[in-house]
Amino acid sequence: MVPVGVAMEAKKWSEDNYGKTLKKTSNLKSNACLAPSQPIPAFVLKALQKIHPEVTPKYYGCGLVVPECLEDCKLLDLGSGSGRDCYMLSQLVGEKGHVTGIDMTEDQVHNLLFRSWEHICFSPDKRKVLSDAYRLLKDGGELYFSDVYSSRKLSDEIKNHKVLWECLGGALWWGDQVRLAQEVGFSPPRLVTANVITVDNMELEAILGDYQFVSATYRLFKVPKISNKGSLVIYNGNITGFGESLEFDAQYTFKVDEVVEVDGKVASILSHSRFAEGFTFQPPGVPAGCGVKKPKVGTVNPFELVLQLGSATVSSATGGCCGAESSCCK
Repeated sequence: MVPVGVAMEAKKWSEDNYGKTLKKTSNLKSNACLAPSQPIPAFVLKALQKIHPEVTPKYYGCGLVVPECLEDCKLLDLGSGSGRDCYMLSQLVGEKGHVTGIDMTEDQVHNLLFRSWEHICFSPDKRKVLSDAYRLLKDGGELYFSDVYSSRKLSDEIKNHKVLWECLGGALWWGDQVRLAQEVGFSPPRLVTANVITVDNMELEAILGDYQFVSATYRLFKVPKISNKGSLVIYNGNITGFGESLEFDAQYTFKVDEVVEVDGKVASILSHSRFAEGFTFQPPGVPAGCGVKKPKVGTVNPFELVLQLGSATVSSATGGCCGAESSCCK
């Protein structure tokens, strides 16, 4: 249980800082919430270019999170801010889809389709945010989001530091994220990407000491809990923008017509979500007519992934954080 006073203080800080003090990205006190330089798919970039120039400068760069296969989906953008991503996503879901933006800072919300709600990064009650997101999702729906995580549980000094509330002060230890997600009902989290975060502010670095931070993207699904019986899957290549291959997460990249062995949890995700029509499923042991690709070892620890990707340390590059989207798909 989080004291009401703590929750109110967090909300007030967000309203004062993001609603009144910050008018553009250059007003940020650290670079912890600047987005990492990730490649942007051409169809997403095309949609971003159509957004009005008054909206883009008020976007605080907390990670561009765009899941695949969005046609006709109903989406919630949690922590939508100025609504930049909502305007972009509305182009991807098409005429039959729907996008609603939700943010806890009312000064950021300036469209009747945008509503005020609490954001994961700034919420002192992470369990409630995840639980509410799970409740809102349809069966087969997904919470796809980028947030900032710490290498260990944060001290009260860091949690209560006014400037660090920009992003780092609300960071969750990554292990708690994995545990809480499953406790509220989600399938085991799938880690997609991880980027190191630096502050580049000597005063704040002194306060942080040896704490390390990463921005990580996870995908959480509301699908049936099944046994560990695996499956052989073949990607059909019919998802918009991913005609040759689909990089589903850090462990699985599916190429067209390639037979891949997946475990029972991933098989349940693919077969009970919007991705079902994008794959052909075969039970294990059925001759596939060609070699079967075995998956590489996966991890849910974003700090391990950073090292696997070749970074010398976890504190030497810039990352992003705090973007969240929930897709309630058929």
